[in-house]
Amino acid sequence: MYIHNLNPVLINFSFFEIRWYSLAYIFGILIGWWLAKKIIDFKIRNKIIFFDINFFDDLISYIIISIILGGRIGYIIFYNFSYYFNNPINIFKIWEGGMSFHGALLGVIIGTYFFSKKLNVNTFFFLDTIAIVAPIGIFFGRIANFINGELYGKPSSFLLTVIFPKIDMVPRHPSQLYEAFLEGIVLFSILISLAFKKNIRIGVCSSLFMILYGFFRILAEQFREPDIQIGYLFDLFSVGSVLSFAMILSGVFIIVKIKK
Repeated sequence: MYIHNLNPVLINFSFFEIRWYSLAYIFGILIGWWLAKKIIDFKIRNKIIFFDINFFDDLISYIIISIILGGRIGYIIFYNFSYYFNNPINIFKIWEGGMSFHGALLGVIIGTYFFSKKLNVNTFFFLDTIAIVAPIGIFFGRIANFINGELYGKPSSFLLTVIFPKIDMVPRHPSQLYEAFLEGIVLFSILISLAFKKNIRIGVCSSLFMILYGFFRILAEQFREPDIQIGYLFDLFSVGSVLSFAMILSGVFIIVKIKK
């Protein structure tokens, strides 16, 4: 059993704070960007696609904006609409947390679509690359969730439990770490094994990401407390599970279309 006493603030300058949550986004994007360029360079050298890799740097700006806007708007709509409707100024306090993965995903898809149309490149080429490196950012993000003591798990008598004193003194599943392992390490290991293969069809990595992430998220949701302001839909499903099931269906649909 571990008693959570981690400080979400790494450095406090009194007038300015550096939080682990912010660093998770920064490192996730930087490392993902570096690896994505390696993957794209491999595909260019093997004539899988013809593309000026320097344009990919411009896509990063689209992705960062899409993640922030999509993640924040998604959280507001999916998880806490009434609160932010009554406290609109808090919408801009992103450093306090409150980001939706599914919202960020929709944001990235939309942003990438417009970017690819601008360059006349297959949208799924970029989405495949993003899907492969996305688990890196997800891993850092879930670790930051754990440091923040948010998205905590259900009470448990399991050996590897954590007490979050800011919540209560009940031993709980460290569901954030479960998600970091499944959605981060395991998902990345699967997708990176396909990244440098020459015969992978465009769209396969995107669809696999959606199917596998959706499955892992639904699995992890069984150990995670639902958002207190929502609870379970129909007393059965968390919002995260419902959105993840929609991801799985979308991934299956893409694979079927690819095969046709």
